[in-house]
Amino acid sequence: MIQPRFRKALRIVLPLAFGAGATALFAQSVRVDRDGPVAISDSFEVNGIHVDVTADGSEEARQDGWRIAQRKGWAMLSRRLTGKAGSLSDSALNGVVAAVVVDHEEIGPKRYVADLGILFSRERAGRLLGVTTRIARSRPMLLVPLQWSGGVGTAFERNTAWTDAWNRFRTAGSKIDYVRPAGTGPDPLLLNAGQVGRRGRGWWRSTLDQYGATDVLVPQVRLRRQWPGGPIVATFTAGHGPDNQRLTRFSLRVENADGLDALLDEGVKRLDAAYQKALNDGVLRLDPMLAIRPAETDEKPAETTDEAAIETIPDPDAAGAEPNPAAASNTINIQYETPGATTVTTTESALRAIPGVRSAVTSSLALGGMSVMQVRYSGNIDALRAALESRGWQVQAGSGTLRITRTEGGG
Repeated sequence: MIQPRFRKALRIVLPLAFGAGATALFAQSVRVDRDGPVAISDSFEVNGIHVDVTADGSEEARQDGWRIAQRKGWAMLSRRLTGKAGSLSDSALNGVVAAVVVDHEEIGPKRYVADLGILFSRERAGRLLGVTTRIARSRPMLLVPLQWSGGVGTAFERNTAWTDAWNRFRTAGSKIDYVRPAGTGPDPLLLNAGQVGRRGRGWWRSTLDQYGATDVLVPQVRLRRQWPGGPIVATFTAGHGPDNQRLTRFSLRVENADGLDALLDEGVKRLDAAYQKALNDGVLRLDPMLAIRPAETDEKPAETTDEAAIETIPDPDAAGAEPNPAAASNTINIQYETPGATTVTTTESALRAIPGVRSAVTSSLALGGMSVMQVRYSGNIDALRAALESRGWQVQAGSGTLRITRTEGGG
């Protein structure tokens, strides 16, 4: 049984900004909502830091509490990565800490009590600790969180506490490359509770291609409330593949409805750990039928000798013929990293500037992860790949999909 971490269902991420010679902490709170996954990428995360500080005023106590949390968090991170606790000065920590996560806080006139988490910049922390910061990730996995409550299953038909919990989860430290749909547009039609039960590989191949993924994960939670506002028992199941193969199952309990978010957050962490273990053990194998693509045929229609049935078609390449640009337009999925919202607009603009690109629209947004853009291009996928590489992109090609990253110094 886990206990609620906070009184209200509120989890706040506080990005830090430090000026030259600054002696105080400045923060702007960002509330988690359903507009899409919220994550600070490229970060090491340390949770479960408790502080209890008294000072001359509430703000001074809060600042002192954060400084103490940073020191404790660095010692915990150092022990986790190197086996021994390390320490840094407060000024050095200010340059390494990316954000403070407030799980619960109580602020009095001269006292500050809180449960906090600290996000450290992966690149800077790894450099100071002398450890590698690169993570070998899985192939892209489409995430379909399914919640059962009151006998009703819900995936993306509407927003649920379970999808919110996965949106709050920061995936930077996970080996699983989650593709998290935003829950808008066609998502409620393609990824609902009924469709999760379908087993047709052809349908799954088509759906996965829409999101730039190669496999599917279906984490489920079944909520049982003993009475309104009372204890809640949640049973979590880690499902994988089009057959929804069960990898693990466990139950957690909280004493009242105020602890629901904390309950689900803990379930997400344990399911992610289960998926990572399955990846390390070689259990997350790709279904062979998902990897098979229908063979394209080059067969020509049988010729007829009936002169009455022969119709002369104008040659579109003949002089004076009107070209039909739409006929040569192909839709190609582009996977690209989106550490922030500005990356979406800049990448879309860069793609639209390529000759032959008729439109470039992000169809699946995952801030802090890998988003998917649908590009209409007057040419084939190889021509688009060459155009991207000539403009400084690193390109990996799949079946109807390209994954792009910027080369160092690329424009």
